[in-house]
Amino acid sequence: MVECFTYRKGELQIEKVEVAKVVKEVQTPFYLYSRSQIIDNFSRFSDAVSPLDNLICYSIKANGNLSVIKTIAELGGGADVVSLGEYKRAMKAGIDSSKIVFSGVGKQDFEISETLKHGLLQFNVESVSELEMVNKISSNLGKIAPIAFRVNPDIDAGTHEGISTGKADNKFGIPLNEALKIYKYADSLHNVKIVGIDVHIGSQISDLGSFEKTFFHLSKLLEGLKKEKIIIKHIDVGGGLGIKYSETDPVPNIKEYGRIIERALGDLGCKIIFEPGRYIVGNAGLLVTKVIYKKKGEKKDFLILDCAMNDFFRPALYGANHRIIPLKKKTGKILVDIVGPVCETTDTFLKDHKFDDIGEGECCAFMDVGAYGAVLSSEYNSRPLIPEVMVSRAEFHIVRKRPSFEDMIEREFIPDW
Repeated sequence: MVECFTYRKGELQIEKVEVAKVVKEVQTPFYLYSRSQIIDNFSRFSDAVSPLDNLICYSIKANGNLSVIKTIAELGGGADVVSLGEYKRAMKAGIDSSKIVFSGVGKQDFEISETLKHGLLQFNVESVSELEMVNKISSNLGKIAPIAFRVNPDIDAGTHEGISTGKADNKFGIPLNEALKIYKYADSLHNVKIVGIDVHIGSQISDLGSFEKTFFHLSKLLEGLKKEKIIIKHIDVGGGLGIKYSETDPVPNIKEYGRIIERALGDLGCKIIFEPGRYIVGNAGLLVTKVIYKKKGEKKDFLILDCAMNDFFRPALYGANHRIIPLKKKTGKILVDIVGPVCETTDTFLKDHKFDDIGEGECCAFMDVGAYGAVLSSEYNSRPLIPEVMVSRAEFHIVRKRPSFEDMIEREFIPDW
């Protein structure tokens, strides 16, 4: 495993680049990605599942930057997309349409039509209504749509309720106990072709036992489909592997994960599709930010940063805690709440946090923000989206620029009533 974020002579480095050097050229706040870390993460995942006939479809919702997707494409990866916009990003970055799976509970008619025209590996269908929509559009276009059904196995993956997707009361997938009936119905339709089965039980999962239970249920369903002479070529096992956000976070063993899938599904003669997102990019990103003010309150002290909840939403959305480190190592410590400048109390990153005694105007960085960071950002409080920067060895480039205030305003129109 490569170590892409290190201190050298007390200065934080990403690969062979001092982060302070990037700060001199790019105004804070900004996201900073390590290309080498992405490559290493993908390679370790690929090695772990190499005994299987597999395709790794990177989950673009984790980080949709074109340079990130291009890196995945160069490694032979495919893409898991949940919108036409993500599909277009995948194609633009060089991923072949034959390696794209289209997931999501609310695919719209124009999205289905456009992707059918340009091709894809499969639609992961999540309801009978969607099945009928896909069949109708395929008929109108004179196409046969490749489909898999996302099955909801009613498994509690032990993750945050906001990222749980495999329980009966979640909106995702078709109920396991109705799956065989729905597959048989799909088999009777003329403009869809059943090619697979799909499951995804959640995100940031550390307990591999949840996967074992899920794959057991899948194997039983596959037996039933075989009896009905419904041929399954692809088994899409989704993503969901957790990463280390804090020193105490348990991290699943990637090799054991591969072995579990090989034992459960390896002898079925199917291609196994994986949809990792967070695992590939999560630990490959920093959010570099500057201290605007050190504020002494009546009951506690605050570090007010120039990044805010609109730039990095996970702490406000999920109560997520991310490690934060200074760009230059310090010796003294202070106890503070670390907050942003947005006019919301929820614009708080860490409470009662023991942190390096950093001064106003100095910079620090949130760690492990490569997934669900920039993609969740907004322009709340009319704050422009922040840049994304990628490092490759000793080079760095801006891979998404910050829009100007004029760019933001020019998108809007005042009617002449």
